[in-house]
Amino acid sequence: MDKKKVIIFGSNGLVGKSLNRILSVSDKVSELIPSTREDTDLFSIEQTKNTIEKTNPDIVINAAAKVGGIYANDTKRTDFIIENLKINLNILEACIPNNKIKIINLGSSCIYPLKAKNPIKESSLLTGKLEPTNSAYAIAKIAGIEIGSSMNKQYGHSVINLMPTNLYGPDDNFSEKDSHVIPGLIYRMHNAKINKEDKFSIWGSGKPLREFLYVDDLSHAVEHFIDKNNSEELLNIGSGEEVSIDYLAKLIKEIINYDGKLTYDLTMPDGNPRKLIDSSKIRSLGWKPKIDLEKGIELSYESFLKNVN
Repeated sequence: MDKKKVIIFGSNGLVGKSLNRILSVSDKVSELIPSTREDTDLFSIEQTKNTIEKTNPDIVINAAAKVGGIYANDTKRTDFIIENLKINLNILEACIPNNKIKIINLGSSCIYPLKAKNPIKESSLLTGKLEPTNSAYAIAKIAGIEIGSSMNKQYGHSVINLMPTNLYGPDDNFSEKDSHVIPGLIYRMHNAKINKEDKFSIWGSGKPLREFLYVDDLSHAVEHFIDKNNSEELLNIGSGEEVSIDYLAKLIKEIINYDGKLTYDLTMPDGNPRKLIDSSKIRSLGWKPKIDLEKGIELSYESFLKNVN
């Protein structure tokens, strides 16, 4: 097997740390180069180009992004679009001089239209209006896909865009307002338990349906494509299981062992009422998830407790 030299941009985030765990023991990788914001300022094209030139990787994994939940996406829109555009543009532009570099670009299922038919196929991209609360982030990610596609056509780069559903897992961003739904619920419900609060407020109605993917399952998908000459430019990655926010909150309540009452804050936005992506393409190529939702949340809560204790 021809092992590959791999650099991970964004190696200190939820996805980056998972990629480090999985790829550091992969027999497909000859050398793994983690690159954090301290190593490379991805807002600087000069620094990004310098890192690519010095490391000369076979594979560039773009796991760098400014991310957040529905509240952060809606209230920090300018930050989300500008920072994510800069990151995507600089990484991709830095790879242009060497078309032997294979690029694995990690995005998000938020790129799809609000009213796309469920389960959402890759062909739904750019067929309708985006979900308003995270459209700024989505547009930055769509721009990255288009740049990668253009590089493939103009310069011959191999570019694979992996679009995961809602990710969660160890080393997530556990906070009150800037988190995605699972780490946000874990953080707030754990504090409610510690503070002996008899009520816990769920943002929104609890009715929206969502799909979640344990982050290591995404990393195994990345590993799967390291030695593949794949022609698919865009691939969805999901668990195939959808649950309501209400069900999710009750599951987390059980895992945390919180005995208060769940209430619903209807002043907070629900976002998209239903979102399930069609992952049949990537499953046909040999990948499938390994960690179910309950086990994944248990592992996430264990990680959270290690960091707060």
